[in-house]
Amino acid sequence: MRKLVLPLALATSCFASAVAAQAPAPSPVTGNLTLASEYRFRGIDQTNGKPAVQGGFDYAHASGVYLGNWNSNVSSGAGYPNGNIEMDFYGGYKKAFGDFGADVGFIYYAYPGTSPKIDNKEIYLGGSWKFLSAKLFYSLDDYFSAKGSRGEDTSGTTYLDLAANYDMGNGWGVVAHWGHLNFKHVSNGSYSDWKLGVTKDITGWVLGAAYVGTNAKGSCSAGELYCFPAQAGGTPSRDAGRNTIVLSVGKTF
Repeated sequence: MRKLVLPLALATSCFASAVAAQAPAPSPVTGNLTLASEYRFRGIDQTNGKPAVQGGFDYAHASGVYLGNWNSNVSSGAGYPNGNIEMDFYGGYKKAFGDFGADVGFIYYAYPGTSPKIDNKEIYLGGSWKFLSAKLFYSLDDYFSAKGSRGEDTSGTTYLDLAANYDMGNGWGVVAHWGHLNFKHVSNGSYSDWKLGVTKDITGWVLGAAYVGTNAKGSCSAGELYCFPAQAGGTPSRDAGRNTIVLSVGKTF
């Protein structure tokens, strides 16, 4: 029996090596699809309380270079006149240093069909440690094509994003976020937003529930900035930064 041990071990090792050699390398391209009860961008409602269908793809090279696209429906009443879709295009470079990570890149937000044209260009710099991350965004031109309270240039508007994504095991996760927008030259434009939620992975489908809130000035009666005006068809005006619960289901493939 002892004479059989080594040949069997070698045969098993060779078989395992052959299987490993035949296993295909992970694809550098991934896709994602999400259905959400509403779309919140930096805490502000983008779909007037209606559901959002979202999705895109990402390409990640072994060097750390990445490119991607992400899309969502939006409401024209959310500041995108005659537009109903958001298309984001981004690229950058990520690098890991043990438990630490760095991320630098550029993102372009496009809203086809908007008139006047609405878009935004930002660069960003981020860092992470285990389940914690921080990222700063800097607008290169007028922030989402908005001018200041007296017609000033709003380029240089910044957004700070602090986040935690903690894996509790068995498919459960906790997500937390705090952000702050410094809206340059816009009265009552700066605000903070926050999110606290839970996720559950069920065979690759991720269910999510999160409480989202802001201190954005959205009183319609006072004519404040973050307010959906009443729309044709009987849709009433509403505070776009109101606190709410957002439900979602998504999958990466």
